[in-house]
Amino acid sequence: MRRRHTHYIYIIVSSLCLFLSACDPIADADRLYDPMIADGGQKEEQPEEPSKTVRRIVLLEDFTGQRCTNCPKAADVIDLLHEAFGDRVVPVGIHGGPLAFAGNAKTLGLKTDIGDEYYSHWHLEYQPVGLVNRHEPLNYLDWTTTVKEELYKPATLRLGGSAVLADGAITIQVTVESAGGTVAGKLQVWLLEDGIKALQLMPDGTANQDYIHNHVFRASVNGTWGEDISVSEGETVQRIMTQPLATDWNPAQLDIVAFVYNDSGVQQVAKFQVKL
Repeated sequence: MRRRHTHYIYIIVSSLCLFLSACDPIADADRLYDPMIADGGQKEEQPEEPSKTVRRIVLLEDFTGQRCTNCPKAADVIDLLHEAFGDRVVPVGIHGGPLAFAGNAKTLGLKTDIGDEYYSHWHLEYQPVGLVNRHEPLNYLDWTTTVKEELYKPATLRLGGSAVLADGAITIQVTVESAGGTVAGKLQVWLLEDGIKALQLMPDGTANQDYIHNHVFRASVNGTWGEDISVSEGETVQRIMTQPLATDWNPAQLDIVAFVYNDSGVQQVAKFQVKL
C-alpha cells in the first residue's frame, strides 16, 4: 500500500480564476492544500499510517453534456482535484440530460440512455452538476469541499479487481472485503473510456471539434442500478462478469469503476484498467 503522506497543494485564488467564469472569493475550507506544510512554511513529517488502514476513495459523478458551455470548467476542477488527491478521487463523466448530445451522421455524440435515466432519477435541474459519493447534487464550485470531507471518513470496505479483454469481451473480476462490520448495499460496475475526441461547446460559445473527453461513462456492466451485495466482517466476496466490446470503443483507453453504495451513500470505490 502506498504511503499516505497527504500532500498540501495550496491553490491561490488567482489560479482558479483561470479556470472558472468569475473570480469569486474562496473559503479556506475550499482550498486544496498539503498537511505537510506547517505554520511558518516549514515542512513537517507526519506519522505514517499503519499498513492495515483502508484508504477511502471518493466517487464523483459529473453530469455533463457536449452542448453545456460551462462543463469544461467543471472538467478543469476535476483536473485540480486529481492533481491534489491523485487516484483517491474517481470521476465519471455521465453524458445525460438536456445538454447531452446523442450525435448524428457527421458528429460523434456521447449521450447514453442510462445517463438520461440517472439524470432524471436524481432530479437534477442544470449542468454541470455532480454527486460526490451519492450525496446531494452539487454545483462544480462546491465539489472540492465535499470531496475533502469524504476522503477523511473511515472506509468500511476494501475493493479490488481486474479486467481482461479477450475474444471481443471483457472479463471483470471484483473483490469486496469488509473492513469491519457487515456492509450491505449494491455493487455497481461501470465501464469508462478516456481520450475521446468529440464536439464540445466552450465557455466562450465556440464549438471545439477536437475537445478531449476523459472518464466518459460508456456502459453499466451489471445493470442500471447494480446488484445486491452483503459482506460480513472477515468475509471476502468475489463477483465475475463480462462486458461485450462495442465497435466504437478504444480498447486501449478503457477502465472499470466498481463501487458499493447504499442509503448512506457510496461506501468504497475501485478503478482499474482493462488489460489487453
